[in-house]
Formats: sequence, structure tokens, C-alpha cells
Amino acid sequence: MIGDFIANGTRHLADLIEQYTGEDGLYETLIPRLFLMRSSQPSDGIYAVYEPSLCMIAQGRKKVIAGETVHYYDTTQYLVATVDMPAVGQIVDATPESPYLGLKLDLDPAAIGSLIMEAELPVLKGDQPGPAFSVSRPTPEMLDAVCRLLGLFATPHDIAILAPLIEREILYRLLLGDQVSKLRQIAFAGSKTQQINRAIGWIRRNFREPFSINNLADEAKMSPSTLHEHFKAVTSMSPLQYQKLLRLQEARRLILSQSVDAAEAAYAVGYESPSQFNREYKRTFGAPPGRDVARLRNMPSLPGGV
Repeated sequence: MIGDFIANGTRHLADLIEQYTGEDGLYETLIPRLFLMRSSQPSDGIYAVYEPSLCMIAQGRKKVIAGETVHYYDTTQYLVATVDMPAVGQIVDATPESPYLGLKLDLDPAAIGSLIMEAELPVLKGDQPGPAFSVSRPTPEMLDAVCRLLGLFATPHDIAILAPLIEREILYRLLLGDQVSKLRQIAFAGSKTQQINRAIGWIRRNFREPFSINNLADEAKMSPSTLHEHFKAVTSMSPLQYQKLLRLQEARRLILSQSVDAAEAAYAVGYESPSQFNREYKRTFGAPPGRDVARLRNMPSLPGGV
């Protein structure tokens, strides 16, 4: 019975996304923090930085690689990201007749914290941070709320009043699920996940500059050993590996969008040795910068974060 409700809810969600996209691409909607995506073909691995968000698939299947961890998810699961995380997203099931259809709702930590307090959900002490990405199965109630949120596109004048209420319901349904511990972690400033997020934010703002683990630990208000342990638990990589991936992603963007050469891009993102940059670029993206960017320019423009 529950399976039938979920199947029907997923079909309804797919119909709504199809109705309000039409062509392949990423769509920013009238509802704050809500994005829709459609793709009529599988994609290569697309590098992006996932922010804390709820990602759902109404049709198709996707693979997300974060550090050393690989997640597959489809219409039977949703994915929650808890920190800003460089990852590779790849659509693996999509055809013109049955396109990939997905959505992303960026999570508001303040709204989650407020709900935890209003609903009098227990605030557990000592929760340990877990991986940045995890998947769970939606409930019929959660799918119904998501469909009602997208249904507001038919009456745009209702969005300002009703969208925040339905978003709160979606967050409430998430808090009743098996990812409640992770949601607590992103809601409260004193949690270890938020401490790791402070370190991540510092790296993102200063990724071009060298840094020491001791200075980063001071930023996160952790000891160096605790920072390294929890950073690895959340991101599956060390802080220096995280910085390197950000540098390479930004260099790739510069070469692709601004037509700078590889050496110029390397210096712009903080590399001192173009040869080291070329080696690490090829190791990460599978081809030297020139060949990789030429391939990208012949690909459809599809985002990786939904």
C-alpha cells in the first residue's frame, strides 16, 4: 500500500517537473532555494560543489562520487548533503522518451533549528559528524508535500504565503526520518559538522593560498588531530585534498569560460608549478587541460548538483 502511494507520488512529481522544465537544463524557480533539472541523455561526470541540500529524482538515476565514496540514487531514494562538498555528479539513466527529472532544495539551517525547537525534538549532545552525503527512502507524506510545493507554480500569487509553510513541512518530514541526526548537526552552530563547515568555508574563501592545519584548526575551534579526523569523516578527504580539488575545479572553469591557457589558470588558482598542475589535472579529470576542455565544449551544458 505504501509502495503504491510512493509510486503514484513519484509519477506526479515527474509530471510536474516535466511540465515546468520542457527542455534540458537547470531551472531556477520562483520558489527560493528550489531548482529543477531535466536531461534527455546520460552525462559524463560533472564536477560541482554541492551545498547543504535535499536532492530528489522523479525519473532516472544518478551517481554521485564524493571523495572515496560512491552513491547511486533514483526515484526510490533522496539524497541529503550536509556541507559544501566538491563532488562528481553523473546522470546514468536518461533517454529522450524518459528523461532524467530531478529537483534540489537548498537547506536553511536556521529553519531546521527553529523546527527542532518548536517540535520539541530532543537535541542530542555529542552527535558525531558523518559523511557529507547520505540517501534515504521518502515517505508518502514527504512526497505529497514536495508535490504540493511544485504545484504552487500554477498559482504564482500563492507562492509568497504558502511556499514557506510547505517548505517547513518538508523539513519537518525530513526531521522525522532517519537523517535527523545529520540535520541536527547542520542546524546548530556548536555541532562538530558546523565546526567542519567553518573550516570548509575558510578553505573555499582562501583556496588560492597555502595554509597550515594548525591555522585551519583554530578557525574551526578544534585541535588539529580532531579536525583531521572529522574532516575526513565528513568529506572522505583531507583538508589539503579538498583545497586541491577546489583549485582544479576553478582552473577548469577558467580555461573553459575565459579561454585562458593552462599555465595562466594554474597560477591564478595558486599553483607555483604548471607541470605539477598538469599532472594533477590529468589525474583528476582523466585528460590534460586542452583535451579535457575541448571535450567539454562539445558536451551539452548540464549541471552536476541536482
